[in-house]
Amino acid sequence: MGRGRPRQAARQFPRVARVNEVVLECLADELERLSDPRLGFVTITGVEVSGDLQIADVWYSVFGPAEQHAETAAALQSAGPHLRSALGRRARLKYQPELRFQEDPSVATGARIEEILRDLHPEGERAEEPGEEPMEGER
Repeated sequence: MGRGRPRQAARQFPRVARVNEVVLECLADELERLSDPRLGFVTITGVEVSGDLQIADVWYSVFGPAEQHAETAAALQSAGPHLRSALGRRARLKYQPELRFQEDPSVATGARIEEILRDLHPEGERAEEPGEEPMEGER
């Protein structure tokens, strides 16, 4: 898990998949209600609950500068106990999973790919679509 967001398990039990969805929905709703100014424009991108339902890895993305990412991480860590108790009130689980917040690396990877593509095709250049004929003046 140290190299980024793990892939979904090949065989995921239906209960764990349902708990993933419930936790994601509950946390997303509760984040909208938080009034912490350190929280930037944050989106929960995924939740992966362990098979024993004791730990939930919560993947999130933040829109904004790098400073905002660090502030949002700190705000999520401090809001963890509140979010966990809100989860306990809304979800009918015997135990509330421990929440571990991790920034989703796929968002940064996507931004890097976009940057590379932009560098390949500067704004002044027009990339032709496959099968598109060049205009008369371009030949």
